[in-house]
Amino acid sequence: MKLKITVDGKVYEVDVEVAEPEPYRPAYVPASGHARLPAAPSAAAAASPPASPTPASEPVADEGKVCRSPLTGVVSRVEVTPGQAIQVNDVLIVLEAMKMETVITAPVAGTVAKVNASVGDGVQQGQVLVEFE
Repeated sequence: MKLKITVDGKVYEVDVEVAEPEPYRPAYVPASGHARLPAAPSAAAAASPPASPTPASEPVADEGKVCRSPLTGVVSRVEVTPGQAIQVNDVLIVLEAMKMETVITAPVAGTVAKVNASVGDGVQQGQVLVEFE
């Protein structure tokens, strides 16, 4: 696409290439707080280099015994302590992102083994927030 641009009274003719944006991909976040994204189209996956894993998303021994952050944000409240018995959908942590609060609930019933975040901590998507026994 050719455009004419005027800068300080002088006209410049420039070629502009319009990049195509990635298609919209909705995310599904159930009450458990574990976000699921639909698979990306294969053409888009081939075009972008694979992302290197970050410490926030390292695998753990049993994924069923952890609760991960579904988004990047700041911990505004921690509602559980180690040793506390919990039921499915009990509130574990409340995150704030973009002036909105997101309630993170227990995906399983059990006992809290470890809380890996404190009020005011910044957390990344995929980071383990709470571990269960």
